[in-house]
Amino acid sequence: MTRAHVEVFQGWVIEIRSASTALNKHKGLQQLFTWLMLDEQDIDRSPMERVKQSTTQKKIIPVIREEDTKKVLGTCKGKDFVQLCDGAIIRFYSNTGARLSEVDTLMLDDIDLDTNSVHYHGKGNKDRRVRFGHKTARAISRYLRTRAKPRGVELPNLWLAGRGVRPLAPNGIKIMLKRHGVAAGLTGVYAHRWRHTFAHEWKRVGGDTGRNDRATPATSAGPSR
Repeated sequence: MTRAHVEVFQGWVIEIRSASTALNKHKGLQQLFTWLMLDEQDIDRSPMERVKQSTTQKKIIPVIREEDTKKVLGTCKGKDFVQLCDGAIIRFYSNTGARLSEVDTLMLDDIDLDTNSVHYHGKGNKDRRVRFGHKTARAISRYLRTRAKPRGVELPNLWLAGRGVRPLAPNGIKIMLKRHGVAAGLTGVYAHRWRHTFAHEWKRVGGDTGRNDRATPATSAGPSR
């Protein structure tokens, strides 16, 4: 493999994916050929020599406005099982800044309505307890009362799909959020936009946005608490 091969590969990755993906591939190849040269001594020199890294543009992180969150929540009005479930999930994302998987994998035991807090199981086995506001607490309380009626009531999972016969999968949440976004006349409604918004509001009021998965107070949670 030569420098020309690496440059062609890098250009192909930029064309079909992105410059940031090409940069990650570049770093991985650097480590591979350094290992082959120094540790394994299978090659005399690395073909990565003088191969420039792809330049990436800093992207503007999309956030969701408070009025847009209200529009999405407005499409969940109703007292049936599905509407109450959808509304509670949306409030969890907008109020706690959690990841898609963290909300999806919640169990009934993770919710504490005495302290208005939730136990999230984060990435890398980093658990944390996060406070949520009174509107979110009221939404989850209403959902739990309705949840006691479906056939899947014995399941330990917090969120149940359809008529409550099985746990709600992550892809089901993605589809649900997109559906309510379209109903609200919005595009690009997904869980991570509320996470970006949460981090933006938290930093704006002087909070630390370091990725240490510490417990986060409800007062930092932005709109629709």
